[in-house]
Amino acid sequence: MLLDATWLEHWIFLVLFWGTHKTQFPITKLVCFCFAAIAGNTECSCGRNHFTCAVNTFGECTCIPAQWQCDGDNDCGDHSDEDGCMLPTCSPLDFHCDNGKCIRRSWVCDGDNDCEDDSDEQDCPPRECEEDEFHCQNGYCIRSLWHCDGDNDCGDNSDEQCDMRKCSDKEFRCTDGSCIAEHWYCDGDTDCKDGSDEENCPSDVPMATCSVEEFQCSYGRCILDIYHCDGDDDCGDWSDESDCSSHQPCRSGEFMCSSGLCINAGWRCDGDSDCDDQSDEKNCTTSTCTTDQFRCKSGRCVRLSWRCDGEDDCSDNSDEVGCEKTDSPQCAPDQFLCGNGRCIGQRKVCNEVSDCGDGSDESPHQNCRPRLSEESCNVNNGGCSQKCQMARGLVQCTCHTGFRLKDDGRSCQDVDECSEEGYCSQGCTNTEGGFQCWCVHGYELRPDKRSCKALGPEPVLLFANRIDIRQVLPHRSEYTLLLNNLENAIALDFHHSMELVFWSDVTLDRIMKANLNGSNVQEVVSTGLESPGGLAIDWIHDKLYWTDSGTSRIEVANVDGTHRKVLLWQNMEKPRAIALHPIEGKIYWTDWGNTPRIEYANMDGSNRRIIADTHLFWPNGLTIDYAGHRMYWVDAKHHVIERADLDGSNRKAVISQGLPHPFAITVFEDSLYWTDWHTKSINSANKFTGKNQEIIRNKLHFPMDIHTLHPQRQPAGGRNRCGNNNGGCSHLCLPSNKTFTCTCPTGFQKIDNFNCAQSLDKFLLFARRTDVRRISFDTEDKSDDVIPLADVRSAVALDWDSKDEYIYWSDVTTDSINRAKWDGSRQQVVVDTSLESPAGLAFDWVTSKLYWTDAGTDRVEVSNADGSMRTVLIWENLDRPRDIVVDPIGGYMYWTDWGASPKIERAGMDASNRIVIISSNLTWPNGLAIDYETERLYWADAGMKTIEFSNLDGTDRQVLIGSQLPHPFGLTLYLDKIYWTDWQSKSIQSANKLNGLGRVTLRENLENLMDIHMFHRHRSPVPTVCKVSNGGCSHLCLLAPLPKGSSCACPTGINLQSDGKTCAHGMNSFLIFARRTDIRMVSLDIPYFADVVLAINESLKNTIAIAVDPKGGKVYWSDSTLKKISRSNLNGTEYEDIITTGLMTTDGLAVDAVGRKIYWTDTGTNRIEVANLDGSMRKVLIWQNLDSPRAIALYHEMGYMFWTDWGEHAKLERSGMDGTDRVVLISNNLGWPNGLAIDKAGSQLLWADAHTERIEAADLNGANRRTLVSPVQHPYGLTLLGPHIYWTDWQTRSIQRTDKNTGGSSITVRGNLPGLMDIQAVDRDKPLGFNKCGVRNGGCSHLCLPNPSSLSCSCPTGIQLKSDGRTCDDSPETYLLFSSRGSIRRISLDTNDHTDVYVPVPELNNVISLDFDSVDGKVYYTDVYLDVIRRANLNGSSLETVIGHGLKTTDGLAVDWVARNLYWTDTGRNTIEVARLDGSNRKVLINNSLDEPRAIAVFPRKGYLFWTDWGHIAKIERSHLDGSDRKVLINTDLGWPNGLTLDYDTRRIYWVDAHLDRIESSDLNGKLRQILISPVSHPFALTQQDRWIYWTDWQTKSIQRVDKYTGRSKETILANVEGLMDIIVVSTQRQTGTNFCGVNNGGCTHLCFARTTDFVCACPDESDGKPCSTIPGYVPPAPETSPTSAAQPDKSHKNLGVSTEKPTPPVHTPGKNCSVHGAGLANCNTERGDGPVPSDESLHLSYIIGGVLTMLAFLLLIAAFIIYRHKKSKFADPGVSNLTYSNPSYRTSTQEVKIETVQKSPIYNQLRYKKETGIDNSYTKEKIKIVEGICLLSSDELYWEDLKQMKPSRGGILRDHVCMKTDTVSLQASSSGSLDDAEMEQLLQEEQQSECSSVHTTTATMPERHSSLPDTGWEIQHKPSTESEV
Repeated sequence: MLLDATWLEHWIFLVLFWGTHKTQFPITKLVCFCFAAIAGNTECSCGRNHFTCAVNTFGECTCIPAQWQCDGDNDCGDHSDEDGCMLPTCSPLDFHCDNGKCIRRSWVCDGDNDCEDDSDEQDCPPRECEEDEFHCQNGYCIRSLWHCDGDNDCGDNSDEQCDMRKCSDKEFRCTDGSCIAEHWYCDGDTDCKDGSDEENCPSDVPMATCSVEEFQCSYGRCILDIYHCDGDDDCGDWSDESDCSSHQPCRSGEFMCSSGLCINAGWRCDGDSDCDDQSDEKNCTTSTCTTDQFRCKSGRCVRLSWRCDGEDDCSDNSDEVGCEKTDSPQCAPDQFLCGNGRCIGQRKVCNEVSDCGDGSDESPHQNCRPRLSEESCNVNNGGCSQKCQMARGLVQCTCHTGFRLKDDGRSCQDVDECSEEGYCSQGCTNTEGGFQCWCVHGYELRPDKRSCKALGPEPVLLFANRIDIRQVLPHRSEYTLLLNNLENAIALDFHHSMELVFWSDVTLDRIMKANLNGSNVQEVVSTGLESPGGLAIDWIHDKLYWTDSGTSRIEVANVDGTHRKVLLWQNMEKPRAIALHPIEGKIYWTDWGNTPRIEYANMDGSNRRIIADTHLFWPNGLTIDYAGHRMYWVDAKHHVIERADLDGSNRKAVISQGLPHPFAITVFEDSLYWTDWHTKSINSANKFTGKNQEIIRNKLHFPMDIHTLHPQRQPAGGRNRCGNNNGGCSHLCLPSNKTFTCTCPTGFQKIDNFNCAQSLDKFLLFARRTDVRRISFDTEDKSDDVIPLADVRSAVALDWDSKDEYIYWSDVTTDSINRAKWDGSRQQVVVDTSLESPAGLAFDWVTSKLYWTDAGTDRVEVSNADGSMRTVLIWENLDRPRDIVVDPIGGYMYWTDWGASPKIERAGMDASNRIVIISSNLTWPNGLAIDYETERLYWADAGMKTIEFSNLDGTDRQVLIGSQLPHPFGLTLYLDKIYWTDWQSKSIQSANKLNGLGRVTLRENLENLMDIHMFHRHRSPVPTVCKVSNGGCSHLCLLAPLPKGSSCACPTGINLQSDGKTCAHGMNSFLIFARRTDIRMVSLDIPYFADVVLAINESLKNTIAIAVDPKGGKVYWSDSTLKKISRSNLNGTEYEDIITTGLMTTDGLAVDAVGRKIYWTDTGTNRIEVANLDGSMRKVLIWQNLDSPRAIALYHEMGYMFWTDWGEHAKLERSGMDGTDRVVLISNNLGWPNGLAIDKAGSQLLWADAHTERIEAADLNGANRRTLVSPVQHPYGLTLLGPHIYWTDWQTRSIQRTDKNTGGSSITVRGNLPGLMDIQAVDRDKPLGFNKCGVRNGGCSHLCLPNPSSLSCSCPTGIQLKSDGRTCDDSPETYLLFSSRGSIRRISLDTNDHTDVYVPVPELNNVISLDFDSVDGKVYYTDVYLDVIRRANLNGSSLETVIGHGLKTTDGLAVDWVARNLYWTDTGRNTIEVARLDGSNRKVLINNSLDEPRAIAVFPRKGYLFWTDWGHIAKIERSHLDGSDRKVLINTDLGWPNGLTLDYDTRRIYWVDAHLDRIESSDLNGKLRQILISPVSHPFALTQQDRWIYWTDWQTKSIQRVDKYTGRSKETILANVEGLMDIIVVSTQRQTGTNFCGVNNGGCTHLCFARTTDFVCACPDESDGKPCSTIPGYVPPAPETSPTSAAQPDKSHKNLGVSTEKPTPPVHTPGKNCSVHGAGLANCNTERGDGPVPSDESLHLSYIIGGVLTMLAFLLLIAAFIIYRHKKSKFADPGVSNLTYSNPSYRTSTQEVKIETVQKSPIYNQLRYKKETGIDNSYTKEKIKIVEGICLLSSDELYWEDLKQMKPSRGGILRDHVCMKTDTVSLQASSSGSLDDAEMEQLLQEEQQSECSSVHTTTATMPERHSSLPDTGWEIQHKPSTESEV
């Protein structure tokens, strides 16, 4: 650098020197060159009196004398000395542009920018634009559609002066006005161009932590752990592949970076960092360039041929330094090349001045015309053909615009503007002195008449960002997300007409598609992909093409992924980018292998050609400019963007600077767009010049592929060569130049020109760990094709069955054997239990049996082809058996064993006659194969590196191939060839099977090759007796060597009976154990231990406890996840659930096989229960003083029950089997007592303790405690059979056995069994003991339970035993009934255990409200998920829907047990309705002035209806049962009045307030109000029985009770219940009393409503077709219906009470309700409005007289009543006048409370029952979104408190949830109009007569209530009540 600086100083000195000594040195021109890189920038400065030319592309600067500027001569070579000059060269016929250019005057103001600076179009008269055009400020007219499209179409940007787009609610506005997705704000990714989305972000954002199954990339992203060290760059920065020891090695000729990336080996130490971690440039020496390379000054190596080629290939120009100028320098066409190599302007030649400096531009070197003194432009125009000017006394000829001066200096010739690239955007036509630009179809010429604009929508850049796919508008800052949560999206393309986007994911190795709106994501190609880096869509023929650098292929398929075909595979290394030209039928691709190249071919794969293969290194992106007929590509290593014609000609670099690592490229109109890995940006530039570079977006995640989403990028002009009928092809129709070709999917043979074979005849089948592939031998190409199979993790062994067309494979990761059809269909698991390493597989095609070896269990097993009837054949003396083959012809099977003593063995296929045939010179005997033709056995030995063969008995052993076999594995034979796989060479090879010659490599570069087989359809048939009646065998018929030929066998664990043909019915003596997701059995009848999975046709989630009924042959188990106890037969059939409710964690299970009972412990509920074996008559035995009971054991003969408790104070207890006589046996030195077993023979108790790590024993009374086994790791289940105890161990994952007396002789029964839980040992031959309850159930009506002394009768939970000590009622007398969304339960109040029992009502989804009808014994409930009201019997029978339509949210329900009516509130519709109990006669009672009605209660005896309303103005109201006489009882100091109940004895109302957290009460008039208990956390519903108030609480998830008189003695009845809702008491004492409607429905035809002193009849809202009368006892005749009236019934009654006008009190509604007293009046019409009661001619005179008298009497009564009321009003207190309803405000005589109409806060919209779409009963917290409970259910107490504050004082809610404080309506106002004096007096008299009316309150204290209330945040203001106060 010092040398460079010195050189610069010398240059400056020379400039100054020559500038000051011009007279001494006659050199008139000095052209100097310097390099801008010397100063480290791209700017130069020349000396004084010199002009600095523009820096050229190589960083060179040129200096010329200042006088040469603006002399009309191109001295700089780039016209930079002439740009912007005002030259007086324009003729009078021309127009002089501002930039000095001359144009024809006729072109001025023609609307075209001919000057190129718009100066010819300035100050022009305004041009009239058309209606569909936009008028630019510069006078241009453009299409209106182009206005505000982000494109500067006017040229002055006046068409883009637009208002900023509004961002949507789900978008964030950047500071620059652009919009991005809202969730991108503060996500750590800069999405706004100005970075404003990452400003002011909270600094405490927690770093995303990955789960245990995930790997965290270096920048924080989480990927699946299985992608760590898999050879793929899944993170995007290779951090998941760094520090990996198990890298997949790179190919030959490649270098592996430390990160795992493979690059060309020639790039190592070339001075250019090609690895992302720069590891290719570390530890480099200086002499690494090869002989054909040149070493740059930076150390980088470039090709030697690039030295002194005029291009800066080293990037520091060191390859161009010191070059002799042997070739002519690149002077511009209008420049002169001096003898000294300099360039000067052409006009300076022969001007009698030595401008070159060496005189070469003048005579005598040039043939200069002698100067004539008379030269003048005035004479003959100076000899010029066009324009003439004088310069320095000389004639200088010039030309008009569009012409160029010829070499003679006089005449002019036309300039061909079309030959200059980029002069026109697309098409160009040259004219004499001018040109004409034009555009192809789909484009339109812009106003500048040179560039073309695409018609259609605004272009969108669609790019893959690894983790997502995004869209960006190139002309504006619009940036949106299309798809997110992707793994590793690389390649990308779209199908515009189908509106689809396609992408490849190199982590998932899949090609996906989705709609262009981001919906409907689907897999297109999911198998056989390794690194799909390129993707292209044929939008005309609807085909998908892709490149895969892992498989080195180009493939094609239909756009849906069907008919997949390998198109190109030969001479392919690392194909990357791909582009299609369907119009021309061409496919283009790049290959960056060892020989980088760009190629093209026809789209059917024919006519393949190389376009470019020089000066290429890492050709990444590729795109086609369809309008410009060019292709563009990027080279990531050469850092260049190049272009060429479509045939590769006219190649040229467009951009060669500022490209660190370009990846993908696209083109649109005149712009190129590309992504760059290093800068993580999207950039653009002009496609012709490379200038106008711009960053579209930067700071991206990992920008990958990019495309311009626009219809013109997929022009519709091409012809579909295949037509509408797919060209007549049966499968694929591919375009080929001008025609098409029918082709077949990979491997399928072509039958004729159009059709393909439907199946494969023969193919080579091989496993590759993660996939199974085939190579078809029906076709010539021998391409491998992946069979589409799911979840192949580690496929090893293979075989096949041509008869049923199945292929079989084993998977050593999933430990399973699977099968599928050869095409991948009908995939199924054959065996997936008790396998550890199934490495060998063989199929017996004669009897359809499957044989396999297991190197983990050291067994050889066999089963039917479907996996049934599995049995162990060989289990002794095996040490890692590997491959297995069968010979059904000879009846033998052969297997290799590569344990400590490698060998090859043979045995009959029934395991008979086992012998070792090869045992010497073996190391790793892998693959086996039989040549049935020559009767030879072949094997491959990976240790000996040989393939050998011998006779079938092991004799005549020979080496077939003994060289160049690094690691052979799989082996197979077909015809005269042997085929094998090799791990190390990663290849499949073949050779002659007889001599090993003719070796051929079929496929190479295939990782993880495993087994191999040849599928064909010519296996030899073999006659056998097994084909006739299964050989007489009951189960398995196996082939055997002659003379036996066959033998019978039984499934594992079952013995063959003495006849040698049939098997026993099952295991007699066995172990059965739970393994969480399955149940297994180990037979003790056979000499080996093999576990067999119980084939239960049901999914098990977490099986813990297990028990067996040997008598019934059933197994019982508990599942703590499914929360149920189930059973099935011991063969897995007859599965059923016996206990499905009320379980939490059932850890212990025991079957009393003698007494036919099942007992269990529940750690969650801390109970021990018993039931019959079918789950009936369930009873809680023990519920007190339990703290995590676990194991349980029974001793029926002695009547004892034992259990362990591993709570805080671990202990071992005993009681009678009826729960009596409970004693603690052992309570010291216990930790986690898990297993428990009774040794009846030894009269001892055994248990396992996982904490003390011991198995101990004691007597049955706890004495003589001793340790049997210690230490044991972590014992869980424990059982005993015969002399042995067995236990499961969590730590060792095994089942252990030891002697029960000594604790010695321990062995492992079964190992490698994770998830082991309980275990039981069973001996079905052992006789059962005597059943104490055997005779007539011990005389008990329900449960008979033994105890140590005798037996006892018991009742199911909650039911008391009668005094006879033997019988029980069917249900409790008094009990609580409550709902918890998915269940209805009861808690008996007759017993003390308070255990909840599920009421077996089916189909419960979201039960809210309950009531009970004691007359019919039915429960009624609302289900807001189904929007129904239903009823059922308490045993679950007779379920019926009462109301099934017209409901929204039924919150409250009440049964009128006297009148047989059903009332309910509907919060969604704000109505109170009524119907008969069967759902008939439905009627809306109240539908005005309701705002969230909730709870409802009836008092039939008094004729009252009560309800709560927690809307804006919370209140409690009352009316008669017909809805009349409606009154507000309470409307002050209320928050959320939820539950409501009536105490019929004390005549009081009780309600819960979930906002004020209290329970209150008042009398039936709303007076005598008192707080019973406060605070309570969040009460919802309540009920009353005797002296107790019971309620449900959401926050504590419990049912509690309190004394109704004192508010004390608070007690929790039931805890830990999710989703508690309504609660009622069912008791004979609750539903008593009667009224007028109690007998014969009061004589009403439809509805009867009792009131305080009378009753009314009413009609339903919708007619039921029966005549309806509102007159008691009168049934009108059915009216005659005409067809018209029948078809159109009168609907006038439907809108009763719904009018928006001021409602008339129901009492006075004509024709609606009539009192008993007025029953005879004629104006009491029916609901139909049929007029007065119809009279008949046959009516007697007495009836008429009676009617008249009755009318008169009624009129007199009305008159008397009016007079009485008038007198009374004179003395009435104004403060107690009745409330008069006036919507929307209530008015009283003293004050007016206006209810302002305010919009409800968003919280109110959530304060409803969230109706989930699922029907399952998994009622998670999120699903319980009721009203007030939103916050509570998220378990966030702070949010719960916030929600309370959001409840305002009913005056309104502000939008920001701030409570508005309004005046509270006083108690006086609330109670002022409740009852008139007469009613009040009557009610008080009734209360005084009641026995239970002792309420400890006085009315005197009520007015002072406000001061004693807790602070609610509501402001209580004193109201002026008198005139003086006002």
